[in-house]
Amino acid sequence: MPITPATETQLPPNGTAEPILLELVDENGVTTGTAEKLAAHQPPGQLHRAFSVFLFDERGRLLLQQRALGKYHSPGVWSNTCCGHPCPGEAPFAAAARRTHEELGVSPSLLAQAGTVRYNHPDPASGLVEQEYNHLFVGLVQQTLAPDPEEVGGTAFVTAAELAERHAREPFSAWFMTVLDAARPAIKELTGSAAGW
Repeated sequence: MPITPATETQLPPNGTAEPILLELVDENGVTTGTAEKLAAHQPPGQLHRAFSVFLFDERGRLLLQQRALGKYHSPGVWSNTCCGHPCPGEAPFAAAARRTHEELGVSPSLLAQAGTVRYNHPDPASGLVEQEYNHLFVGLVQQTLAPDPEEVGGTAFVTAAELAERHAREPFSAWFMTVLDAARPAIKELTGSAAGW
């Protein structure tokens, strides 16, 4: 799940631009190498490590993020709280916490692992492919959001019923239901049965 424009590069201390690299993995999630981000998403896609975060407020409502219109992949669609790719060698938990703060300006008051899911989702609009081994995280957010407008087009806290209504009428990321369904057992444990997840 892309987290920065395809043309953006990372600047190391010597000032020379380098491409953004993703960590390639095998079907068991074992690292096999690296690939440039955009290249990894070209059909048929290269299996790489990713993460997805689902944060809830004290009322058990899920924080949704609308991806900024400037993103090269799935712009303007709704998705889970935060998603992205760890840097090669970066722990998925650390990447999830880092990107949540970078994108939404908050640090989760609780963040827990919720398993992994592997999927292959082509995106008809862009022609890119999500071949991902995705680490799932659930948690709580208790701070006021301060989204980065280059990353986030909008936010919304929704109940399970409100999510169903929104999902029926508005565009969501191709991977959203896959990662949500995979995270549901941990979400139910976090929010309790009354929340309806």
